Amino acid sequence: MKVNILLPIGLMLLLGCQAQKESSLDVKAYQQEVDAWHRNRVENDLKGPTGWLNLAGLFWLNEGFNTFGSGEENDLVFPEGKIAANAGTFSLQQGLVTLTAQKDSEIMHEDSIVTSMVVHYPDSSFYPMMIHGSLQWFVIERNGAVGVRLRDLESEAVANFEGVDRYPIDPHWRVEADFEWAEGNRTIDVTNILGQTYAQASPGTLVFAIDGKTYRLDVLDEGGEEYFVIFGDKTNELETYPSGRYMYISKPDNNGMVIVDFNKSYNPPCAFSSFATCPVPPKQNVLGLSIRAGEKNFSDH
Repeated sequence: MKVNILLPIGLMLLLGCQAQKESSLDVKAYQQEVDAWHRNRVENDLKGPTGWLNLAGLFWLNEGFNTFGSGEENDLVFPEGKIAANAGTFSLQQGLVTLTAQKDSEIMHEDSIVTSMVVHYPDSSFYPMMIHGSLQWFVIERNGAVGVRLRDLESEAVANFEGVDRYPIDPHWRVEADFEWAEGNRTIDVTNILGQTYAQASPGTLVFAIDGKTYRLDVLDEGGEEYFVIFGDKTNELETYPSGRYMYISKPDNNGMVIVDFNKSYNPPCAFSSFATCPVPPKQNVLGLSIRAGEKNFSDH
């Protein structure tokens, strides 16, 4: 009899704890918080000066001299009417990039007119911004390839942007996960849309349940205060971006717990611009269910 009495009491306590835990989320406040997060993403990550919508070019440099300007004869053709037909050259010598400007091209760095300037050193995080009118550009490096990323702050893509569709915010897709730490300094292979594969630090794996089934996602450590997650699911192609979506998560608490909020999953830059170099989900991060939360595919691109 003692066992029969304690078992229902134990179940009642368990159910009571679960009900309290589920009701602890203020749904209205949570929806407002996600909406505010999305507005900030749109204004900064997409429409802002360093956002993805104003990208106007991505040019990979060849070893040696590379001419640039608005003239069609250049190696790097900048937007017509935005800069001189022959504005200068980029010289790539074993990873070192020097910009030499033509006289009167009026290319600026900070408050100074540039005549000749090193704009990239090998194995360096030195990426100075060059400016001419509404155009801005800087050198990027991707797994040994060196290129020039161009922005136009008067981009029509920004002016004509009408937003990106999202699924309704649903607390069902805000899940609690266990963080399973990896052994040692684990890395996983990540491939971008250029076909380049590189090893990236992956300190652990998110383990969580949705509708009674367990799923796993490897996280990436980019050196910031949060971990980065690239994932795919069954909505890709038809409803969401074909090459998966992204999200950031907080690092685990002292109990090894993490909140995974799919309502904050978002499109990679490549959904908005053909001048981005987006990583795609590693095969172990492609989930076998439909995550109908977060951003849908961007139909205007």
